[in-house]
Amino acid sequence: MHAKLAGNPEEPAMYVTDHLSVDALQDLADREPDKRRFLRLRAIILALRGHTAPEIAEALGVSRRAVQHWVARYNTNAPDGSADRPKSGRPPLLTDLQIEQLRQRIDAGPQPEDGVCTLRGPEIRAIIAREFGVTYTQPAVYFLLHRLVYACLDPRPRHLKADPKAQEEFKKNRRPHR
Repeated sequence: MHAKLAGNPEEPAMYVTDHLSVDALQDLADREPDKRRFLRLRAIILALRGHTAPEIAEALGVSRRAVQHWVARYNTNAPDGSADRPKSGRPPLLTDLQIEQLRQRIDAGPQPEDGVCTLRGPEIRAIIAREFGVTYTQPAVYFLLHRLVYACLDPRPRHLKADPKAQEEFKKNRRPHR
């Protein structure tokens, strides 16, 4: 974003509707936590200052077409045009609150009613169905766990009834492989 913008006499400056002043847009951009929206606002500010789409694209590290699209959306929808549009696709089956509850449930580990010593995909699928009334397929459970940043591979769990002394004794007395 530190590239110099040099005017190109052959390329016309972009037309930008004056919904907001450059200073007002700069204040909006300075307070914007979302990087994508910040880039869009920066593109609009540069366009208002008379720079061309290729110059703005080079300065921000995006395509010329993206800059043109962002400015066109701003011209049509004012500052709201720089926000992300709603995503298409199926809405999530679990709410944000339920996702957080599931995360806490997984972090707490297996409960006696689970009947297992570690939580794997099938057990988590059963927990989701039992506690939230939502049916997930097995691949969808793994996708959800990945999205929640849970690793697939963890150290082998220790069973609740495991006896460390008996295990050490077994290791000492076993016969070596030949």
